[in-house]
Amino acid sequence: MTADTARGRFRTRRVYDPPAPADGTRLLVDRLWPRGISKERAAVDEWLKDIAPSRELRSWYHEDREGRYEAFAERYDAELAAPDRAALVTHVRALARRGPVTLVTSVKDVEHSHVPVLARHLVDDAR
Repeated sequence: MTADTARGRFRTRRVYDPPAPADGTRLLVDRLWPRGISKERAAVDEWLKDIAPSRELRSWYHEDREGRYEAFAERYDAELAAPDRAALVTHVRALARRGPVTLVTSVKDVEHSHVPVLARHLVDDAR
């Protein structure tokens, strides 16, 4: 998945897939470090665990993934808009102005995870 914007480009990849030269800056955007992956194999430039959904939101969503995705996306978008996340969001947008950014995750179903919500937030709300 790729989200393009005049201010940058965001790709998403699973941490278990080998890095590609086109990845640019690789940011791990999960709260927990991926199981069975060394730092070398992950090949991430930064681990932004505080940009991931809160523990409470993640737990709530995991109780009913199919029925709660839309509400989860809205709640996570609200978390991303909160003042305590502003510096992280600004940082990622600044990286994207310099070149491609890949949002790296360990989730199996990337399409129905926090990563597309984050990518949309980074693109849609760019100022």
